[in-house]
Amino acid sequence: MLLTWSLFILCAAVILVAGTQLSRYGDVIADMTGLGRTWIGIVLLASVTSLPELITGFSSTAIFRVPDIAMGDIAGSCMFNLVIIAMLDALHSPAPISARVHQGQVLSASFGIVLLGLVSLSIILGKMLPVIGWVSVSSILFAGIYLLAMRIIFTYEQRRLVEEFVAEMATEAEARHPSSVRVYGLFTLNAVLIVGAALYLPGLAAELAGSTGLGQTFFGTIFVALSTSLPEVVVSIAALRIGAIDMAVGNIFGSNLFNVGILALDDLFYTPGSLLASVELSHIVAVLGAMVMTAIAVVGLTYRSGSKRLFIAWDALGIVVVYALASAALYLMGSA
Repeated sequence: MLLTWSLFILCAAVILVAGTQLSRYGDVIADMTGLGRTWIGIVLLASVTSLPELITGFSSTAIFRVPDIAMGDIAGSCMFNLVIIAMLDALHSPAPISARVHQGQVLSASFGIVLLGLVSLSIILGKMLPVIGWVSVSSILFAGIYLLAMRIIFTYEQRRLVEEFVAEMATEAEARHPSSVRVYGLFTLNAVLIVGAALYLPGLAAELAGSTGLGQTFFGTIFVALSTSLPEVVVSIAALRIGAIDMAVGNIFGSNLFNVGILALDDLFYTPGSLLASVELSHIVAVLGAMVMTAIAVVGLTYRSGSKRLFIAWDALGIVVVYALASAALYLMGSA
């Protein structure tokens, strides 16, 4: 047990250090390329920090054939990723973080609501949906909408960025980091360290949790999801501390979009049949919880309150409350 805890803490420490550096170099890449912090957060950082979910999904479906663990990890990660917004808000004062990020974040959050809604519908319909081979048509739809979202968000960001501002930032970035090879190399190195450390987290979490008797749905949604979401926590907080707020929030919404894309791949890996037709209906609780939490975030981003009466803004508090209620519901359903 002591060895397991030591390995878990070591992995967390590696993710902490590498995640801080990843945010730093991601910020530099945003300056150098002119792509903007939102786009870098939604695509580049989100892809890296969501790789643990990809690997966990592959092992759960292709190797161990436990679809509920794979589904629970994705749904739970989507919920927990949104709790990170509340963490960022608590660390960011005095104004709510929703008032500091660009309203273009609503675009990626809205696509997230669309995809999560389709996931819920696919779980309900289950075996009624047609399949191609063993892959459900819903998974093909998930992948298509994800790619469409990336295209639309990219086009939006390019229209938003002012060319003179981009050129100025690119010049400053090149002055700070004359070697783009070094910047990309260090970004890649820290990404590899994060993925390598995060790969061990689900197994270590499972061993530490022991035999809970709560079922695969609760275990996958809470324990495994918390483990695989640690990179998002570290990278987002590190981005906040260097002032890259749009990159921090973009990483969260982008990770949730990427997670649903991973679900489509999990369906491909799970050859016994359609993945969403094989999972428990109770997963809808987590998926709908993530939808409501995202909707609350959209309201906060649109309303843009100028102050907060407590240490945390009302929208961030609402996100935490929904997460707690959904987790409690899953616990009661698992122990019933």
